[in-house]
Amino acid sequence: MNTDRHIASAFDRDLEGVQALVLKMAGLVEAALADAASALETRDEALAERVREGDAAIDLLEEQVNTECVRLIAIRAPAASDLRTVLTVMKIAASLERCGDYAKNLAKRSIVLAQMHTIEGAAGSIRRMARQVSLLLKDALDAFISRDVDLAHAVRQQDRDIDQMYSALFREFLTHMMEDPRNITACMHLHFIAKNIERVGDHATTIAEQVIYLATGDLPRDPRPKAESVTMGNL
Repeated sequence: MNTDRHIASAFDRDLEGVQALVLKMAGLVEAALADAASALETRDEALAERVREGDAAIDLLEEQVNTECVRLIAIRAPAASDLRTVLTVMKIAASLERCGDYAKNLAKRSIVLAQMHTIEGAAGSIRRMARQVSLLLKDALDAFISRDVDLAHAVRQQDRDIDQMYSALFREFLTHMMEDPRNITACMHLHFIAKNIERVGDHATTIAEQVIYLATGDLPRDPRPKAESVTMGNL
């Protein structure tokens, strides 16, 4: 029995270490989103370049998480519930890595946009959307740390708000393009930026669903709440 307790204690310590890496990833992703949005608004190419270069640190952390999780499974042979936790951690790390990629893409397009004429109000709208998505991502991670199913469900519901913000921005950019063809290139870049931010919201929702799975053993069966999708094809 003492041996079993020792093994369980060692597993818990190892798992805490892996979760700390995930939280470090989350902090870097949140900072990257905020900095990329700020770089777009202030036309700060140096800041955008730092975001782009900083993505490597996020990728490295995901590799560390995966390596540690594989080691945990191989050495500790976790029971079913503990194995579910390890697999959830790996999936959350994968979602965060993708979010880091979207922040990097935002930064890369910000560098291009800094050379173009400004689309009035667009950068501020992008920054507000990025802020809302960052808060959603934070709530999803908080739900994971506290195993808070209610908060995870709330994140899942709030993703609809992000979809609505994206749709509003899409219509705004389309209006600018129709009013002046010279706006088309800049607005297309801004559209892709908004879409990337919307996808970060999708990954926050994926993390929330993983929390629900971790706590209950089942993924949500009902479809994700989604706002009406707006694309070039349905306007």
